[in-house]
Amino acid sequence: MSPLKNRTVLITGAARGIGAALARRVAATGARLSLVGLEPDLLKTLVDELGADRHAWFECDVTDQAAVDAAVAGTVDRFGRIDAVVANAGVANRGTVATNPPDDVARTIEVNLVGAVRTVGAALPHLVETRGYCLLVASAAAFASMPGMAAYGASKAGLERFGDTLRLEVAHKGVAVGVAYMTWIDTDLVRDTREDLASFETNLKRMRGPLGTVVPVEDCAEAFLHGLEHRSREIYVPGSVRWLRRARGLMTGPMGFRLMRGDAARSVPALEENVRRLGRSFGRNSV
Repeated sequence: MSPLKNRTVLITGAARGIGAALARRVAATGARLSLVGLEPDLLKTLVDELGADRHAWFECDVTDQAAVDAAVAGTVDRFGRIDAVVANAGVANRGTVATNPPDDVARTIEVNLVGAVRTVGAALPHLVETRGYCLLVASAAAFASMPGMAAYGASKAGLERFGDTLRLEVAHKGVAVGVAYMTWIDTDLVRDTREDLASFETNLKRMRGPLGTVVPVEDCAEAFLHGLEHRSREIYVPGSVRWLRRARGLMTGPMGFRLMRGDAARSVPALEENVRRLGRSFGRNSV
């Protein structure tokens, strides 16, 4: 029997992608779900699929503290407790810092990092009560720098450090904290990138190892489920990302800069022109 049976799990960014795939797997364990996101029609459809008598959904922008507080309060009103939180809501802006409006660059950080901070802050008193678990969905971008991903990488690196420090702050209260690191997952976010940016496919083919791999969303959801059940400190998707993280000093230091500088000088102008023609900073399915 899964340790999640009859537990309450709150997932942000649950309307699609990793969040929706994870919700289906968690529901199968017998857990109760609170699904939080910005797309009420998709959330309602998912809850109806999983069983509206057992699960709930809340429309919420994670950058709005009042909305986050309301979703957390609604969850506790419905289920009486929160045993685990998955801070999964995320977006990714297109292009470089020079080509995107500052508000769009900041929006990525606000959703991915500040939104997770707001979610955890609102839910933490309830996690302390249940000696629960918090999973922060970071990325390999936390330690692998790539042109066009400044805001996304900054948000995920910040989320990693937030998680590392939060873990120290709440361990004596019985709360466990995990951080997930993934490469490209086959979600709408990645599919939108492939559609919008011609350079993405070219770069994907040139990259080696996990950075050149697109992982099925079901595999990612399965890894997250395992992490929830075992209160894992770290989750890697695919598993080989673990070795990339250990080599982070090489990738982000002077040697990594020298190796990537020439390629960036060639690829960045093409990327910036692509984004200018695109005329928007986010994918069609970003909300």
